[in-house]
Amino acid sequence: MEYKLNTDELRCFAPKLKAGDRVILSGTVYTSRDAAHKRINEAMDNNQPLPYELKDAVIYYAGPTPAPENLAVGSCGPTTSGRMDVYAPRFLDEGLVAMVGKGERSKEVCDAIVRNKAVYLCAIGGAGALASKCITSCEVIAYDDLGCESVKKLTFKDFPLTVAVDCSGGNIFVR
Repeated sequence: MEYKLNTDELRCFAPKLKAGDRVILSGTVYTSRDAAHKRINEAMDNNQPLPYELKDAVIYYAGPTPAPENLAVGSCGPTTSGRMDVYAPRFLDEGLVAMVGKGERSKEVCDAIVRNKAVYLCAIGGAGALASKCITSCEVIAYDDLGCESVKKLTFKDFPLTVAVDCSGGNIFVR
């Protein structure tokens, strides 16, 4: 199946999505990779404010390159998601609704996706320049010192994704 969704609809719509479905996603998404995940986790440990509300948020595991003229970002392809697996269950338990990246996830992350009725979406790796054309705005909102790994608020417009792990335990990586 193919669904055209806004990020605001994901919490309600996640139970209908099945592994292998195609999602054309629009709306607000936050970038976050290894270094930013570590800082967000430390902020949670110390009851400090987070760069964005995790409840119902969508994280894109990406580090956009600087924007050329007339684009919101430069190349913006997905990072290997498994590098964030140490943090993902906690983020999901705090209300994260979706993660966008590439590659398999650990059993702990898959269990947290099911437990929290969330979803893991895969983007096409190696197509960062093409992906950038589906991003209409980009704003650094935290950890500017991390450069391309800073936390950014992006606006997706018709970003093509595949449901990799659904909230019923369906998983395109398991045969």
